[in-house]
Amino acid sequence: MRLVLDFLNTIDIEQGSDDLQTEASWLAWTRARQLRESNLVHARAVRDALRATLGDPGSNPSELAEPLHVSLVAGLPTLTGLDAVGSVLAAAARLAVLGEWERFKICPADTCHWAFFDRSRNRSRTWCSMQVCGNREKARAWRERARATG
Repeated sequence: MRLVLDFLNTIDIEQGSDDLQTEASWLAWTRARQLRESNLVHARAVRDALRATLGDPGSNPSELAEPLHVSLVAGLPTLTGLDAVGSVLAAAARLAVLGEWERFKICPADTCHWAFFDRSRNRSRTWCSMQVCGNREKARAWRERARATG
């Protein structure tokens, strides 16, 4: 799960950073996770497609294919990727099979769009952080209501 979240959040709107902006930053990201390097343009397309499936308004949905590898490890079938992008997609596929993919969400705050994993029992969490984004949105909504009635 951590690998998928890290990949989804390689773009940070609030900080104005993108780990997939340059070859060097992408290489640093893959090395920090001990993954084989993969094509930067393809990585951007995969991130964009994955974020689009979660409802990111700034991402474009598209269908992609990636070669994966199944091997027997300690007697268990194991799905692995051939490089960094493949490893992310293999992890996402495992989460989908386990019914956990639906718990990944994109924060709707215009200045955020951070990907997070909804651990709430009824899967109703909206904001990446209630203390930051949720609080800002609730305060903004309250000010608008107060202005309309006052």
